[in-house]
Amino acid sequence: MAITTSGVGSGIDIESLVTQLIAAEGQPATNRIDRKEATLQADLSAYGSLKSALSTFQTAVKALNDPADFLGRTSTSSNTEVFSATADETAVPGKYDIEVIQLAAAAKSRSGNFTSADEVVGTGSLAISLGATTFNITVDSENNTLAGLRDAINAASDNPGLTASIINVDGGSRLVLTSDKLGAANTISIAVTDTDGMPVDTAGLSRLATVNLTTVQSAQDAIIKVDSQQVTRDSNSFSDVIAGVKFTLDSALPGTVESLSIGLDKGSLIKNVNSFVTAYNSLADTMANLSSFNADTGAAGTLLGDSALRSVQSQIRQTLTSSVSGLGYDSLVAIGITTNDEGHLEVDSAKLDKVMTDDFTAVSQLFSSEKGLAKSLDSVLERYISTDGILTARQDGLQSNIDSLDGDREQLNRRLATLDARYRAQFTAMDILVAQLTSLGDYMTQQLASLPEPNSIGR
Repeated sequence: MAITTSGVGSGIDIESLVTQLIAAEGQPATNRIDRKEATLQADLSAYGSLKSALSTFQTAVKALNDPADFLGRTSTSSNTEVFSATADETAVPGKYDIEVIQLAAAAKSRSGNFTSADEVVGTGSLAISLGATTFNITVDSENNTLAGLRDAINAASDNPGLTASIINVDGGSRLVLTSDKLGAANTISIAVTDTDGMPVDTAGLSRLATVNLTTVQSAQDAIIKVDSQQVTRDSNSFSDVIAGVKFTLDSALPGTVESLSIGLDKGSLIKNVNSFVTAYNSLADTMANLSSFNADTGAAGTLLGDSALRSVQSQIRQTLTSSVSGLGYDSLVAIGITTNDEGHLEVDSAKLDKVMTDDFTAVSQLFSSEKGLAKSLDSVLERYISTDGILTARQDGLQSNIDSLDGDREQLNRRLATLDARYRAQFTAMDILVAQLTSLGDYMTQQLASLPEPNSIGR
């Protein structure tokens, strides 16, 4: 470790003096850089807040691009334990009488009793049909038990939708065949080619022939009546009876007439409009805060006077107050949305309800038509917040300026290091000179002290 001897000759604390001089020299420049960085960081943060608020508003705007979001229908079943229904925007409002006579069901059949799942059932082949589709199972010594037959049926690559299982009951073991297809056309049948030559008796493989199967559940179609008109379908869920309406049947209640009501979904439309208004008001608050000025305190928003903020604010307001040509209700004001003194949007619920009653498609056309507000606003917002948008460019420029401050700090540190070295050299030289002068002074003092006193000569 180097030993510092600065100040030995002069008695001055050169280390402390140099340190203080360098600090005094560098502090103003450091403060300027720090203030500049703080300003740039504040601007960067402000642009980030503005961009985030615009992006959130854009999300709300994009949600209004689909006409279906405004043209919803309500569907109300008088008894949801019997049936339920959903309706899309193509459904015509109205009321219908609905009677659910029977549900669609899948076929299920079982064999007679076998002693166990390991009992040998014989050999030959089975032609198993599910509706109009047939697949074949060869039964030989490898699979001629009840369990082996079950596994062969389930593993068949051309099985059209039958599941085989074994249940063990008091009388023994039974093979159960269950269809996964609903509807009367999907019956189960088995034709047997038995090696004993008797395909329909009660011995050997023929014990599984159709004549020896017991029906557990018959394949059947769903039957309902709509306004007393019968409808038959092979499913408990269908959407081809009333245009735009999907039925789901849950239970049959023959002889009891329920009702289905299809209406205009004003509630969802109002919710969409209110969500848009809320999103805009939140954006308006963010822009107002960023560009605010308090005359009493002098406090100003970070982006006060910023051209990008003024521009996007102006374009959004202009779009919101513009008219969409060719529409009966061609503006926000026309459907009951106005701007208050605080710059917020307000909804006149009574006026909006009247518009929906007069023309339910009007709000949809205003927002989501080809020239509607949603597309216009989205276009404005995209110019500012896209990856190559105006605000992105501003942020990139600010970040570049912030990064360049590291170079300024390095340059300042190099200058201060040079100055530090110069000061130390100068003070060291001074210290040496003072030491020399001090030594010379001490020598002169000694020499003078050795001279005879005046008048002492000749005494």
